Amino acid sequence: MTSSIKKIALLVGKDFEDMEVMYPYYRLIEAGFKVDVIGEDPAGTKYLGKNGYPIVSTLEITKAKSKDYSGVVAPGGWAPDKLRRNPKILKLVGDIDRQGGVIASICHGPWILISAGVVKGKKTTATPALKDDLMNAGAQWVDQEVVVDGRLVTSRKPDDLPAFMRELLKLLA
Repeated sequence: MTSSIKKIALLVGKDFEDMEVMYPYYRLIEAGFKVDVIGEDPAGTKYLGKNGYPIVSTLEITKAKSKDYSGVVAPGGWAPDKLRRNPKILKLVGDIDRQGGVIASICHGPWILISAGVVKGKKTTATPALKDDLMNAGAQWVDQEVVVDGRLVTSRKPDDLPAFMRELLKLLA
């Protein structure tokens, strides 16, 4: 990283889970991080969450460089189902993992982690709908509000956000 301010990649797409984007976004800023809101479309694109809350991207995935980030957050909603099909999203997540960055995901977000190949051998949680997906990818799924395995932090749903962010911020410290 070229500056003393740590940067975090926050992945967004159409129909993200509103709280799982906005809560981490503002908590990370509050903690002193620069957050790049990264989507598939050009910077300045407005994405709407499942409940209609908007967020504007600050960076297009084609311009994101893993070396710039201390970590990545993959929120849930329906967006991860599309984002996990984008090779550039998967490369960013995989590269951040390989360079020792923090990987954080909640709800349906672990679909991206599965496709990026970063959950094998890890203890994780997610929405129960992803239990089989995670287990088939070689992860151990547990039903807990937050799970930390090395540099990986996962949670199940918006109600888990306080625990999720507490553990994410510990890993980033």
